Amino acid sequence: MFILPTVIGLIILNIIPIFRTLYQSFFKTGAFGKGNIFVGLENYRKMFNDEAVWQALINTFKYAIVEVPFSIAIALVLAVLLNREIKGRTIYRTTYFLPMVAAPAAIAMVWRWLYNSEFGLINHILNSLGLPSVNWISDPKIAYISIAIVGIWSVIGYNMVLFLAGLQEIPTDYYEAAEIDGASAVKQFFSITIPLISPTMFFVTVTRVIAALQVFDSIYMMIGITNPALYKTQSLVYLFYKYSFVEYNRGYGSAIVMLLLAIIMIITAIQVICQKKWVNYN
Repeated sequence: MFILPTVIGLIILNIIPIFRTLYQSFFKTGAFGKGNIFVGLENYRKMFNDEAVWQALINTFKYAIVEVPFSIAIALVLAVLLNREIKGRTIYRTTYFLPMVAAPAAIAMVWRWLYNSEFGLINHILNSLGLPSVNWISDPKIAYISIAIVGIWSVIGYNMVLFLAGLQEIPTDYYEAAEIDGASAVKQFFSITIPLISPTMFFVTVTRVIAALQVFDSIYMMIGITNPALYKTQSLVYLFYKYSFVEYNRGYGSAIVMLLLAIIMIITAIQVICQKKWVNYN
């Protein structure tokens, strides 16, 4: 009975929409959801021959490859530093967590101004140092990195809190024994901290990979439809939004999001299988 509300919410908000989306992917949808025409696997055949879908898949993976490892590594280092008795520790923890409670759209708009090639603060600092301006979000070669930096900055605080919770579960006896044996701080980090915090790292990695593969809001807010970098930055979720809610082709949009669901399930299954080799639950 205690988990009944969660189960009901999961069924209504997740399970039913998944099967509804799968069902809709076999139709050419009409206006306002009426007049749907069954087309079988036509949407999937079209999707696998659509270069924009494959480019969006590459863009999504490129974003995840940059965002996930850096957000985890930086958050872990900060968590280790802020797990010590230092002055102003609570203020530092609160400051790093603040981006997590801010609206993603507001964050994206602020960073869009910071990245502005003519009036942005970042280029102003570069120019004051004698360096040329950079087209942070309009250069197709680096735009995805600029967006990933925003993603890293946004989630560091959340990851850090999870790592802090994991670090505080490690008995201090291990570190005291290591110091008596003459182990350095680096040796303690790799021999004690990393193995004992590996369950938390596994959870953070799984959730960050899933979230990174679903990136949408920062791309939507920072990359306009006339931006020359749009083709090289749009993700699968962005394409789903474009086809479903701009071009009102919800059947094709549903096929794209089912592709993303399949990819996430495969990657998560691989992570669950591989965690037996590196996660220490003892």
